[in-house]
Amino acid sequence: MRGKKSLKSRLKSGETIFGQLILELFTPGIAHILANSGLDFVLIDMEHGRCDLALAADLINSAAGAGITPLVRVPDVEFRPLSRVLDLGAGGVMVPRVETGEQMRYVVSQLKYAPAGRRGVALGVAHDQYRNRGPEYFDAANRETIVIALLETAQAFENLDAIVSTPGLDVAWMGHYDLTVSMGIPAEFDNPRFLEMMGRLLDSCKRHGVAPGFLPANPVDTLQWVDKGFQVISLGTDISVYQNALQSFHNTVKSGLGRRIRPR
Repeated sequence: MRGKKSLKSRLKSGETIFGQLILELFTPGIAHILANSGLDFVLIDMEHGRCDLALAADLINSAAGAGITPLVRVPDVEFRPLSRVLDLGAGGVMVPRVETGEQMRYVVSQLKYAPAGRRGVALGVAHDQYRNRGPEYFDAANRETIVIALLETAQAFENLDAIVSTPGLDVAWMGHYDLTVSMGIPAEFDNPRFLEMMGRLLDSCKRHGVAPGFLPANPVDTLQWVDKGFQVISLGTDISVYQNALQSFHNTVKSGLGRRIRPR
């Protein structure tokens, strides 16, 4: 994407960026659909559902052609190696269930080349478009790779500052469903205890220069949380947006048919 600011540099400059979490529509066309809709990233989910490495590789390649940044949510913090999706060309990695500062430091170490970490070296493969690059590549890769921690348990919030202050972390993402289940208030997103956690995440991110991320359910909630400071936003998921649009389309058609006066 020559001539365009990278997603990482846009984050650092304080821009709000939008994308979508893909849970089901693992088709090469999805990246182009999102790009043509003006979105900045596609977040490919390998934690839930059927997306494996081979399918992720196809989606990452398609995203590169569409001019949209591919990010990948790996299955777990124990996914080995965490850098595998980076070698396939992903621009960043979301790691679920990060709960301690120690885990966060481990994650960063796996996604950065030495001396910042211990990512394994494979050159001339998908991530550098099959070109052998010089020594300057390693600094550039460390600089541009986006590291996202998904904070989704009560324990994570007990260790919030230790996680968010970790050098190399770019985005601290609120895992709202899992967090409310962990807190014993499943899906109670208006509960004061949950709202307190949202505020704590925003505050910690502001103090440590990390972008807060979230997946709101609808446009009204999106505007609310962007106004409060969330910077990296998934506009629902592919499933929710498609279902809502289809239901609205269907209901409008049924309503219009019901208003018709049949000739006698």
